[in-house]
Amino acid sequence: MKKLICFFILISTISCSENDQMSHTETAKLVAESFINKDNSSLEKYTTPQPYRSLVSVQEMVTSAYSGNTNFKVVRDTVCNDMAWVKFTTSHEQKPETFKMIKQDGHWKVTETGLRERSPF
Repeated sequence: MKKLICFFILISTISCSENDQMSHTETAKLVAESFINKDNSSLEKYTTPQPYRSLVSVQEMVTSAYSGNTNFKVVRDTVCNDMAWVKFTTSHEQKPETFKMIKQDGHWKVTETGLRERSPF
């Protein structure tokens, strides 16, 4: 009985630690790649509603010339509680981009920056 309980605790610990929570930088990379590859289901899952609509509206105009690997690289990132900022580069843009991110229901999502809000970089 004791072995069975230990086995159950071990299995529970392993299954709880193997969740699909991504870091803020991994989420930023997924959103950038989803935008380029027109994977709107992933794009919608990892953005709040307003940025999703904005990204989809410009997606057709911008991504038609893009192809291949994005070469996503984090330039700088910062986290403060449930908010993060990720500045990154891709092979498809000359200037670095910055995502503001919030944590909702335990998952990082790209959100919109507020009026007159500036990134910490």
